[in-house]
Amino acid sequence: MAELHHGASISPRKIELIAPWISRQRWYAAKGREPRLRQLWSWRLDDPDGEVGIETILAADESAAEAVVYQVPLTYRSAPLPDADHALLGTMEHSVLGRRWVYDGPHDPVYAAQLLELVYGRAQAASARESAAPEPDVTGHRHPHAPDVRPGPSRVLSGEQSNTSIIYDTTGPDGAPKPLICKVFRTLQSGDNPDVVVQSALAETGTLRVPGMAGWVAAQWPAPAADGAAHGQVAFAQEFYPGTEDAWRVALRAVADDADFTGPARELGAATAEVHALLAEAMPVEPATPEAIGAVITGMRARYVAAASEVPAIAAYDYEIADVFAAARDASWPVLQRIHGDFHLGQVLTVPGRGWVLLDFEGEPLRSLAERSRPDLPARDIAGMLRSFDYAAGSWEQAHPEGRRRDWADACQHAFLDGYAGRSGRDPRADTALLTALQLDKALYEVVYEARNRPSWLTIPTDAVVRLLDDARKANR
Repeated sequence: MAELHHGASISPRKIELIAPWISRQRWYAAKGREPRLRQLWSWRLDDPDGEVGIETILAADESAAEAVVYQVPLTYRSAPLPDADHALLGTMEHSVLGRRWVYDGPHDPVYAAQLLELVYGRAQAASARESAAPEPDVTGHRHPHAPDVRPGPSRVLSGEQSNTSIIYDTTGPDGAPKPLICKVFRTLQSGDNPDVVVQSALAETGTLRVPGMAGWVAAQWPAPAADGAAHGQVAFAQEFYPGTEDAWRVALRAVADDADFTGPARELGAATAEVHALLAEAMPVEPATPEAIGAVITGMRARYVAAASEVPAIAAYDYEIADVFAAARDASWPVLQRIHGDFHLGQVLTVPGRGWVLLDFEGEPLRSLAERSRPDLPARDIAGMLRSFDYAAGSWEQAHPEGRRRDWADACQHAFLDGYAGRSGRDPRADTALLTALQLDKALYEVVYEARNRPSWLTIPTDAVVRLLDDARKANR
């Protein structure tokens, strides 16, 4: 294990390099605010060649009332890493080692390789406080059904919003490709990550609707309030399907061509119902008690308040929105169960021989971990996918102001619901009050997201709010 140079001076300090860099990352939650970072903890991995320093820093951003913890893996090099300027945080002067080039770890092949070795139990985390000492609070957990793989080249998946995923071109013992993807969770909250928990439960059913699991890295770290410890998974590895596209990209082409997408939408509805049924069998369910219903409705109202704060014009619909949520509260509720939690076209792939495969069961990133981990309404996933079809059409209309794709979105939504009803035996449209409220809730969530991250797309969710309220008004006539 690496020797640590205690007492050495470093300029600038690591946290000073991280702060301006982190504010530019897509996964940084406090857009528009200046980060105020405090280092909570760190741990290391060893480079087998002894050339590259590898350290993962957990930093608390205290620029908001409630601190947010970010995971920032770094590598330290004595010379620039070729073709990695995009991942360079900067340079620092080390009083013993000299100039060090500091990189975002997932983009460095040495970090990527050692992270996967840790997942597979072939490497051990090292202390960042004591030389030649292990770090017992960071452990790798290989899944019992994980494929045997040999190391291979790695690269970072582009375009992600809330995490960073590393693609590994690994092979099996026979040399056949067995590519993996490892998601590095950037924002950490205390508790088991739903992505790991839910996919583990589904994997045990033997379903082909989720990727095969490789394993994860778990850690325990100081809580931001400095009075106790937090815990959870910090990385998660699973099968990767090269050459496949997510349904969002496929749907966008269909929108552009004004091509029929109802067949795939219907099949996706059936696959969604299948996964919901498996989750109800594999994980605990709960009755929809008055307390549970109250908690869901309270969450809806909170998202309305947040949306109205970001876009004051939403407040003009205060009473109508309240009526929709009240109708949902008074409706007949099914039992609550674990769901996907952030279901949209970007979360599913068409894999040859398997059909639709669902990904990323982490839940909506703006929700708390506790909220994302509790049983919920399957109709929330249905509402999320209905909104996603609307987004596909709306994104095309953003680029073509004179064009319309409302009929395309409506056809896909109906086909999806038909497929779900055929597989589950119950048509989601029979629960109109719940489905309308959950679509409205999702649209309000989208208002907040777009206002903070992509204002040019804000009209997609705001138009949906008006349209959903109009539909609710007509239904009550």
